Amino acid sequence: MHSNSKKIVITGASTGIGYELARLFTDHGYFVYGSVRREEDAERLSASFGENFRSLLFDVTDHDAVQKAAWQVTQDLGEQGLDGLINNAGIAIGGPFIDLSTEDFLAQFQVNVFGLVAVTKAFLPLLGARESNAQNPGKILMISSVAGKQGMPFMSPYSGSKFAIEGITECLRKELMLFGVDVVLIEPGPIKTPIWDKGISDLLETRFKDSPYQEVLANYENKFLKPAIKKALTAENAAQKILRVFEKKKPKARYVMLKNKFTNWTLPQLLPSRMVDKVIGKLLGLSK
Repeated sequence: MHSNSKKIVITGASTGIGYELARLFTDHGYFVYGSVRREEDAERLSASFGENFRSLLFDVTDHDAVQKAAWQVTQDLGEQGLDGLINNAGIAIGGPFIDLSTEDFLAQFQVNVFGLVAVTKAFLPLLGARESNAQNPGKILMISSVAGKQGMPFMSPYSGSKFAIEGITECLRKELMLFGVDVVLIEPGPIKTPIWDKGISDLLETRFKDSPYQEVLANYENKFLKPAIKKALTAENAAQKILRVFEKKKPKARYVMLKNKFTNWTLPQLLPSRMVDKVIGKLLGLSK
């Protein structure tokens, strides 16, 4: 480890945005602790990123493993502390509310919300949230989503978890002013990652084959998801934007990252909710 390099923890580093963040930050001279769930991923990333990278083996839902990882980093850094934490790990569960189980919602929140809380609490002392702290305070980036401000059909577990992250972050950002630790929300739109590899068509033939929303789900895939994926940011492009935010001395409280921002973000925020519902309902065939 280079003693003069900045140190950062990135969760969910094995694929997607997390992988690109780990690659980009190590390329820019940071020492990255990246969380992965499998030993083979730890070995792969260590081989790819070299001496500026160290894997932390834990699932964010295993709170004991999270605490153990924080202890390991503390042993490495001592009083030096961390410069940053990027809460990136997450999953996406979707489908018609009436066809989803309570367990689906529990699984979604265990990873995206309670996992994020466990990781943040474990690493806060290393970021400077402690009494008699001599280090420069660190920075926390919460990877949320535009779904944390705008709810779309068939995304209630995922969108609900991101709304929760938004609320937690709004409170935490104010509380951590006491220690000088900044907290920033990152709200990406669709990103080209492996999460899209399994389309709704597969689910229509299996899990949702008897759903009353079959036709609407097909419309959702063809008229919303596929066009959105074509226009989505790449994981590499999103990582570059996130790095720039992290390195800002005085960042904004939140950053929306998506193409056609006015049409896809600003305008729906300005229009009455019922009007937006009507447009979406007509597009997908939800309106009767």
